[in-house]
Amino acid sequence: MYKFAIIGCGRIAAKHAENIIARGKLLAVCDIVTEKADTFAHRFNTRAYYSIDDLLEGEPELDVVSICTPNGFHAEHSIKSLQAGKHVLCEKPISMTVSEAKVLLQARDETGKKIEEAFMVITNPQWVAVLDMIESGQIGEVKSVAGHFSYNNQDPNNIRNIRETGGGGLMDIGCYLIFFARLVFGAEPKRVVSLVEEHPDTKTDILTSALLEFPTGHATFTCGTRITPYQRVQIVGTKGRIEVQIPVNAPPDHPCKVFFDDGTDLMGRAIQTIEFETSDQYTIQGDLFSQSIRESREPILPLEESIKNMAVIEAVFRSAKSGKWEAPKV
Repeated sequence: MYKFAIIGCGRIAAKHAENIIARGKLLAVCDIVTEKADTFAHRFNTRAYYSIDDLLEGEPELDVVSICTPNGFHAEHSIKSLQAGKHVLCEKPISMTVSEAKVLLQARDETGKKIEEAFMVITNPQWVAVLDMIESGQIGEVKSVAGHFSYNNQDPNNIRNIRETGGGGLMDIGCYLIFFARLVFGAEPKRVVSLVEEHPDTKTDILTSALLEFPTGHATFTCGTRITPYQRVQIVGTKGRIEVQIPVNAPPDHPCKVFFDDGTDLMGRAIQTIEFETSDQYTIQGDLFSQSIRESREPILPLEESIKNMAVIEAVFRSAKSGKWEAPKV
């Protein structure tokens, strides 16, 4: 039974805490906002700290740190945790830049500790099944991936709307759509071109669209932070189409659905609905990360893959400024 601590006491941290308690032991939580830390600690019956340094020094038995702080602190907090001899499960994005992620990679190699970016979606049975369907040739050769992810958050004080701490749609949710495209094609995009709309006050990206050229097809996506909440991924091949109904925020209390369409009926009467048993992707993620520690093997999502995802994010931002195609640079 591994002993965990959580840094950053927000909504996602609560999901991690619930699953840690079900599978391991939550030694402590940490947040620079003392009231948040105290409330969170009381809720989950554990100890509260108000700085990461005090936490790492005060919990010598700690095995794993779950990083749930704002995006701009992910790399810094992950590096501190690794250097303190702890394994790390860090919320996405793993860093703010490729160069930051490379420093993180160096810290991993020097300490020998495990670190994984918490793209929990990769562990969800629906995505495991989708990748199996693609690999088995059910939709032929994949030629197009189209993704949409949006929510409506108007609060200027919310961390997702604060540029200085890594807010904005591309870092928060667009990273998933890039991740899905890379996962489905099993390759890296050769170049990308994009459009980004920034909010006039917060200067965060509130509407981002991009076209990614892969060796065997194209991917497009749009993410937005101030429009109607919606998410969907469409994967179109030479023999059929797969639609993932809720690709990211898969509910832990309702079955997930994936739709397979062989294209024989545009009215949709040939569509097959594949329903998956209720599961919690955060629980599965935690179990698999713990297993990688026990078995001394690579986590399900190696840090090198996270760096490649960050390289595409950087290319999308560069293209929006240059107005030109940009190649990802690792």
